[in-house]
Amino acid sequence: MSSKHPASSTLTLSAISDDELVESISAPNSSLYISSTMGFHCPDARIDEQGENLKGSTFVPMLVSMPKTDIIADSPDQFRQKLRLPRFAKPSYYELRFHPDLVSYTFSGVVAITVDILQTTRFLVINVVDLTIDHASIHFKDLAPTEVVFFKDDQIMVLGFGKELPLGEGVLRVNFNGTLNDDLRGFYRSKYEYKGKTANMAVTQLQAVNARRCFPYWDEPAFKAKFKITLQVPSELVALSNMPVSSEIVDGAIKTVHFEESPLMSTYLVAMVVGIFDLVEGVTSQGTKVHVYTEVGKSEQGKFALDVGVKFLDLYNGYFGTPYALPKLDMIGIPDFSNMGMENYGLVTFQVLDLLFDGSSSTPAKQHEIANTVAHELAHQWFGNLVTMEWWTHAWLNEGFATWMSYHAVDYFFPQWNVWMEFLESTISTLRLDSLAGSHPIEVEIHHTSEIGGIFDDIIYIKGASIVGMLQSYLGADPFQKALASYIKKYAHSNANTEDLWAVLEAETGRGRNPTGTGPFFIKWILWIWLVGCFYHVKYDRELSAKLQNALEANMFSSMEKIGILENARMLSMARKDSLASLLYILYACRKEADYSVLTHIDDITSTIAQIFTDAMPKLVGDIKQLFIKVLIAPAEKLGWDPINGEDDQDVGLRKILLVDLVELGHDKTINEGVRHFNILTRDHNTSILSPDTRTAAYLSMMQTASSTNRSGYDDLRRLYRDSADREEKLRILAFYMIPSVLSYCSDKDIVLESLDLIFTNEVPNKDAIHLLEFISIDTRETAWSWLKENWDHILKVVPEKDLLWCIVNNIVPLSALKGNLKMVNINMRWIEGIRTEPGLAQAVHALLHKT
Repeated sequence: MSSKHPASSTLTLSAISDDELVESISAPNSSLYISSTMGFHCPDARIDEQGENLKGSTFVPMLVSMPKTDIIADSPDQFRQKLRLPRFAKPSYYELRFHPDLVSYTFSGVVAITVDILQTTRFLVINVVDLTIDHASIHFKDLAPTEVVFFKDDQIMVLGFGKELPLGEGVLRVNFNGTLNDDLRGFYRSKYEYKGKTANMAVTQLQAVNARRCFPYWDEPAFKAKFKITLQVPSELVALSNMPVSSEIVDGAIKTVHFEESPLMSTYLVAMVVGIFDLVEGVTSQGTKVHVYTEVGKSEQGKFALDVGVKFLDLYNGYFGTPYALPKLDMIGIPDFSNMGMENYGLVTFQVLDLLFDGSSSTPAKQHEIANTVAHELAHQWFGNLVTMEWWTHAWLNEGFATWMSYHAVDYFFPQWNVWMEFLESTISTLRLDSLAGSHPIEVEIHHTSEIGGIFDDIIYIKGASIVGMLQSYLGADPFQKALASYIKKYAHSNANTEDLWAVLEAETGRGRNPTGTGPFFIKWILWIWLVGCFYHVKYDRELSAKLQNALEANMFSSMEKIGILENARMLSMARKDSLASLLYILYACRKEADYSVLTHIDDITSTIAQIFTDAMPKLVGDIKQLFIKVLIAPAEKLGWDPINGEDDQDVGLRKILLVDLVELGHDKTINEGVRHFNILTRDHNTSILSPDTRTAAYLSMMQTASSTNRSGYDDLRRLYRDSADREEKLRILAFYMIPSVLSYCSDKDIVLESLDLIFTNEVPNKDAIHLLEFISIDTRETAWSWLKENWDHILKVVPEKDLLWCIVNNIVPLSALKGNLKMVNINMRWIEGIRTEPGLAQAVHALLHKT
């Protein structure tokens, strides 16, 4: 699965005292210890009350303990408050039949589960939530249960029979009904456009523990089984599932679609999609059919994903030494989707923008993102689907390997993209999170299934991938690949954990855990990541610092070394181990930098400092912005506004970053040029003067000049949003990832409030309302905070609570309002205090401003 938000956006509602707040940002000693995310982390801790209909849930902090009642032996009560299902019965085969109704938003279903009774018992325990069960339909062999008990807090249904069940196989049959919800989980509905009208599709999202909302079953990765799925749908619709269609019977307005039997797989990988779609298709060198499904009329936009998908499958077939296990692979974009991608076996679902590429409006950066997301999800077809972690504690095996393989695959086919430098940037960002005292290991202990959703952060993805890279570096590329192939072959169609992987690596490479007699073999990994990933930081004396600055001015370091120097200076300043002035001198020494990766890192640091200064030294904000303009202006002017023939994708992406930076810093010349470009666009929407990459800077420039008395540009931008049929363009106007929310990027309070109020109108769909709040600029934060408090109840009707909390903590609430509550905020507050009391800081800023 590819996450939608980076780790820094994950919320935590775990209670901590003031005394437990982090006192240092030094990294923990353990190499396998990873920090929690920035802000606070809040897995969907849903502790439901016991009840009969399994409807509804309540958010509570995950550390709250529920009162325990007495457990009665030989009764359904004995299965309460258990993390895992009992092992006395095991499913091997599911025959599922669904009838989704896209008008009433309901579905009905029948499941026949072949179950092997392994030990003496009179009970069967399966996972169910948010489903209505037909009690009269329940039978195991010829036995009807005498007890049917639901425990909502544990999301289980306990079937008690009047006598012990016979050992061996039998079939459990259950009829059930559910709602095609709009919660983006289980079996749900999503809206899409068809012939100019809004239509509904039915789609599943079952990871991690949401298949129980779709049908009754054993909802754990280790309970692998085969699946035979049938869908009854309106005859004009397309029905998709994990396997190819085996037969299709049309009976008037309804058709029954039977799919082939699947291989063994975990239940969270079951997938179904029903709607009207176009497609493009291809085939791998080994004959696997690959399809990309799109909304009608958009099949051309699926060709890039199809092309890289075929290439990646061929690459992985060779790398893993085991061919892709299914006869087909479908990929489809879902308009309403909670993640970037989901690796369902044979039917991979994506957020539309992470699958479809429109050459006329999409940016090269978007093309890179699509390639990486497709590579990630297809790598899961081996790491995750063919070989599955035994329990969610080992989720890093899925996500860490898929992340590392995605970079490997993209670099293999697109070496010019320099993706390993991007990976270094991600690693540095994750290590910054790792510096928090509340670190968690990559193997996360699960205490309740409600915690599982919260473990999918950058620690699992990026740090997990870093460990994979360390393994390859330590063992050697060829031995590592051969060992992985052996691991895949040994555990194919089964489950494994971290110890299983270690054992295979040792056996295949001869590199044991104690090769030198000095400790576990991952000691060498620590040294590797210390050297490459900046796990430690060095404070230089004044003389060495001056030499370092001179060497930077003379361009004597590689790009990777420059990034390491910059990050070292940043972290020392944040830890108050060195002055901010020292960091500013390092930044100033890089003012002639031209490398994409180094400049994007400078962009990140300058943006952070500019925001911190708003709280730390507001009187010096103007000067610090002028200093950063001096740092960034040379590469920005070299690139200019207009594309240059023959330039590479990194220059295209860098132009966007630098122009947006200069607009945010208040560079008058850039803002004026942006307004000029915007005015040309409003007169001619098809003009080539404003490329997709520079539009954001132009929109932000216009918003800088908008006011209640001069709102023509603002109205033009609103009109451009309404008239655009391109979703990427609409999101560009609302807010793009890590770019300020455009419509609220204004110094006029009334314009900001008018833009925020759009979430209550039909102009902005509910699914996009979050984007208006996602990246509120530092200058409009106070206005947004007041608006949010006044409209809280109304906002909750439009924006999901978990998304709203993310926005509040990361973008809207002033730091002072959160002081003492959050680890990362505490670090920033300590940094602010250090900046306020740093002697000579203002003089250093002024000296650099006037330095030639």
